[in-house]
Amino acid sequence: MNSNSTLVEYIKLSPHNYGKRNHIIDTVTIHCVVGQLSVETLGNIFQSERQASSNYGIGTDGKIAMYVEEQNASMCSSNKLNDQRAITIECSSDTVHPYTINANVMLSLIKLLTDICIRNKETIPKLLWKRNSNLIGKVKEQNITCHRWFAAKSCPGDYIFNRLGEIAEQVNKHIEDINSNTVKEEYEVRYNTLKELPEWAKTTIEKLVRKSIIADGNKFDLSEDMVRILVFHDRLGLYGE
Repeated sequence: MNSNSTLVEYIKLSPHNYGKRNHIIDTVTIHCVVGQLSVETLGNIFQSERQASSNYGIGTDGKIAMYVEEQNASMCSSNKLNDQRAITIECSSDTVHPYTINANVMLSLIKLLTDICIRNKETIPKLLWKRNSNLIGKVKEQNITCHRWFAAKSCPGDYIFNRLGEIAEQVNKHIEDINSNTVKEEYEVRYNTLKELPEWAKTTIEKLVRKSIIADGNKFDLSEDMVRILVFHDRLGLYGE
């Protein structure tokens, strides 16, 4: 029996799923919600007559929810074969092209993907991305799939799609750190003020506070791992000038 992520903060199981998987988990499929929704609202949508669901969802505040347990296949990708083998994740996003996800969602996505790979290490030891729909099912070469490959949709949106390589790189770095015991415990170090931050991070965090991406400028509550991810994203230009 597959385990579920301990990162989950909200559970509302959807009746819309295929039941027990008939394939091992060896793939991940990341989706965009097309709406800056809370996990509660997304959970309600997955309760409706519309036959749709995902294993996990990430709200606009970064909160992680579970709607279909990992042992079961969600109805998410317009392709039953893909859903039988993939853990599916819906990410709150803008409603228009390129369907941008915010920093909170990106942070949670990377944490969740890392957790999925660690727990399913026999079949997803790391993320592989070649940007090639011809490699669907060839998981030793590519184990990330996209909804747009199975239906006439933009999902996961160009914002996520064009960053899947960087997302995989970050996840794989975290897996490597964890496996080599070089990563610190999540809550061992927490930064709450600019003064506490290392010099290499201050410019990025000041920008995020100024842009209100970090809501509370007086208490950041950022782990060292989170700070490194934010700086990495800033260097990619995700947060503008």
